Amino acid sequence: MKITGLIIGVFFLMILASCTDLTAVQKPSELEKEEYKQEENNSDDHSKVHESKLQKNKGDDEREPKEEAVSLSEPQYKINASNWTVEPMNHANSKVVLLTIDDAPDKNALEMARILKKLSALAIFFVNGHFIDTPEEAEVLKAIHELGFAIGNHTYSHYNLKTLSEAQQYNEIVSLNDRVEEIIGERPKFFRAPFGSISDYSRKVAKDENMILMNWTYGYDWEKEYQSKEALADIMINSPFLVNGANLLMHDRQWTKEALEDIVKGLRNKGFTPVDPAQISQEIE
Repeated sequence: MKITGLIIGVFFLMILASCTDLTAVQKPSELEKEEYKQEENNSDDHSKVHESKLQKNKGDDEREPKEEAVSLSEPQYKINASNWTVEPMNHANSKVVLLTIDDAPDKNALEMARILKKLSALAIFFVNGHFIDTPEEAEVLKAIHELGFAIGNHTYSHYNLKTLSEAQQYNEIVSLNDRVEEIIGERPKFFRAPFGSISDYSRKVAKDENMILMNWTYGYDWEKEYQSKEALADIMINSPFLVNGANLLMHDRQWTKEALEDIVKGLRNKGFTPVDPAQISQEIE
């Protein structure tokens, strides 16, 4: 009986020892706990670093420069010196016209500029020096320029340049550039001789002044039969000389001012767009 009890006791002690060993295996030591915790922290830190790198790479991708578009400030047109039309460059729209107003700013130029501004139609105003002698006249020129219009040189006194000496031609052209610069802060970039009559010497002066020379394709407002709103608008829109790039000549006149809106709208109805003079190349050949 005693032997049986002893055997049972030993057996019980063996079971107890086995359970103790199992508990020791299943429950990590404090050191193991600390190591496990450190591994978790390291894992979290690694994940955060990886996520941070992904976000950084994404940000870098977003900041990568995109392909630049062609600058609209680059010249899109040039003046064809053989016929004075505006020719497209760089695949620009070819169905355009250039609007020009000569003998400005007399009595109608500022209102004409306001009409064109309302229509979002740009133009060159070719000025004469005798129209900008006084402070009041200078303010008119300044207002036209501030509306966004190019100012061209049409000589100081509107003489036929071929009848003048070289010194007189020089003065007619350069003194006007000086006066325009005094008023608006920049010199004209375009030159048109009165009556379209330009000498070799005045051509040289214009080139030395970095101005683009031009005459015109057609104009009618100085002819008696077209000195009414209806007649002038009709011929400017339906002229047989209306072609792509046509260089249209108009003047600071009452009837031209009255016809101006109809002219612009009629040209647009035919698919023509008034070209921005700022898009005309200033490269002088």
